[in-house]
Amino acid sequence: MMGGSTPEASSHDAPTILQALKAVGELLAAEGEAAGIVIVGGTALILQGFVERLTEDVDVIAITHEPRDASGSRIGRAEPLPQPLTRAIARVARDFNLPETWMNSTVTAQWDQGLPPGFEERIHWQKHGGLVVGVAHRRDLIFLKLYAAVDSEGPESVHYQDLLALRPSHEELEGAATWVRAQDTSVEFASMLDEVVSHVRRDR
Repeated sequence: MMGGSTPEASSHDAPTILQALKAVGELLAAEGEAAGIVIVGGTALILQGFVERLTEDVDVIAITHEPRDASGSRIGRAEPLPQPLTRAIARVARDFNLPETWMNSTVTAQWDQGLPPGFEERIHWQKHGGLVVGVAHRRDLIFLKLYAAVDSEGPESVHYQDLLALRPSHEELEGAATWVRAQDTSVEFASMLDEVVSHVRRDR
């Protein structure tokens, strides 16, 4: 299921998610460790400048098996997260007063139904000390955000607002809708999908 929550930070003094990611990378580097993750969701939009908001949620959909050279590494399910990474996540949660689950791999369940076609080839890579971060491409975020919008509160959800911020073209929206339709073949889901797509065409 897509549709992981994206809690908003409540204080203007809250650290940015980029600061938190850099802190994880610094901790890993200090231990001589390395980890590679691939992220989707609100953080992926923030890091690419599509939206501006505070968030305390990093959705890890995959990990790399060769994090020191992630751009040439195959990705796989983010279960479990490597122990050096989980230690750094916990330390940053304490230091930055973030929820224990601020970085989590709940969304890796999407592997059960499949990622958007070509997802791996379009990943953008960033390096922060010992942490290599793969950021999902805009096209793939459109696919996943449409699914999340349908799978949550529809046009009322933050996922829908994120989808609008991605400014999908007609072709991108049609491609995303075709992929999302295959995720759940129920009549109710198809009806909600049609409603969300209709709203996007009107609001974009």
